[in-house]
Amino acid sequence: MSTAPPIFTATSAYSLGFVTAVGIAAYVAAKSLLPKNASWQDRVTFIWLAFDGIIHYTLEGSFVYYSLFGKQVITSSGPMAQMWKEYALADSRWGTADPTIVSLELLTVFGVGTMCFYVLKQLVQRDPARHYWIVVLSTSEIYGGWMTFCPEWLTGSPSLDTSNALYLWVYLVFMNIIWVFVPLWLMWDSYGHIANSLRWAQARAESKKN
Repeated sequence: MSTAPPIFTATSAYSLGFVTAVGIAAYVAAKSLLPKNASWQDRVTFIWLAFDGIIHYTLEGSFVYYSLFGKQVITSSGPMAQMWKEYALADSRWGTADPTIVSLELLTVFGVGTMCFYVLKQLVQRDPARHYWIVVLSTSEIYGGWMTFCPEWLTGSPSLDTSNALYLWVYLVFMNIIWVFVPLWLMWDSYGHIANSLRWAQARAESKKN
């Protein structure tokens, strides 16, 4: 009697370990580069954007590499290709160079990834202009997530495998929903800074008139 292949494999562990290592690196970078009197909001923002930028440039950058010029993840080899083959078990579009996914990832890697590191530079320099770019970056993240899954939902999710907890709750839900809730919080925080500054500037201008 044949047995079903294991769901959680060495590649699963390697993939989750890689993501964890990126998170630790982002935390260490925040401890090293931010001033000691930085607010907890700035520290959380730095850790997230460092994590986000590294993921975009390394993990998603490798997907773009494996998906252009006639290549596909499922026919590629190497550690990063194996990680994407693992994720493609939950969403097969990532294994076959789906044009919508590749188009979104091109913008994500070269646009959003670059913005992450630009905002990190602004955080270190304590430049308040970062709040504008945080709103732009966060909007891009949320839009990218919507356009990744909405077309799939509208067609009955033929590419998604939700048959087990690892694929559904870890790969499809957790690994994507954090790119919704964290950007929403960042937008809310930056909106507060921008709105308060504009209100203060308006009140000051009006007081000078009087």
